[in-house]
Amino acid sequence: MAVTMLDVERSLLTSRLARAFLRLGWIGFWLQIAIGSIPVALFIYGFLFGVGDGIGTRGRFAPLEYLTVGSLLVLAFTTIWFYRYTRLARQIGDPDRRPSAPSIRRIAWIGVAASTLGIVFSALVMMFEVVQLMLYFLRAPQAGVPVIQTTGGGPASWVSAGDILGLLGLIITMSVEIAVLALSLWLLFLATLDSEEAYTGP
Repeated sequence: MAVTMLDVERSLLTSRLARAFLRLGWIGFWLQIAIGSIPVALFIYGFLFGVGDGIGTRGRFAPLEYLTVGSLLVLAFTTIWFYRYTRLARQIGDPDRRPSAPSIRRIAWIGVAASTLGIVFSALVMMFEVVQLMLYFLRAPQAGVPVIQTTGGGPASWVSAGDILGLLGLIITMSVEIAVLALSLWLLFLATLDSEEAYTGP
């Protein structure tokens, strides 16, 4: 009877873990689809409606372009990874296909690492962009904000709505990434706590 009760307890713990992965997997997936599409739409809007090359009329810094693309790629990866969580939930709930506890924790760790990397990318881009804007405004006359500025006979440059559009997209992207990181950490916590109990018992 003791063995039977232990099996029932393990089954309940595993079922609870499967439900958590299924529920949080779908929440994270649709959250990234819904909110994560906003920065993508902003960047497409900026490109199509005249601020494509106009964004960054102050001059573009190539590493920022790569970091921005990298941040969006990480967002796409975490969206796919959260969909994978929903598939993993079905495997956890099936005794014949149930993965090992270390495998579940490794999958959860990958989600945490990817979310953290996306936040780092977005934070770096925002810091560089804000510093660039600050330096631009410090060079401008302090009595007001010029619409167009020429520097030493060079080409004219200006701060446009596209610059703010880019920053808004980055802020929204980082907000989604922070929410995804919180969900990933919670899944990792549940995987570490529940899977050990479910697989090894007391």
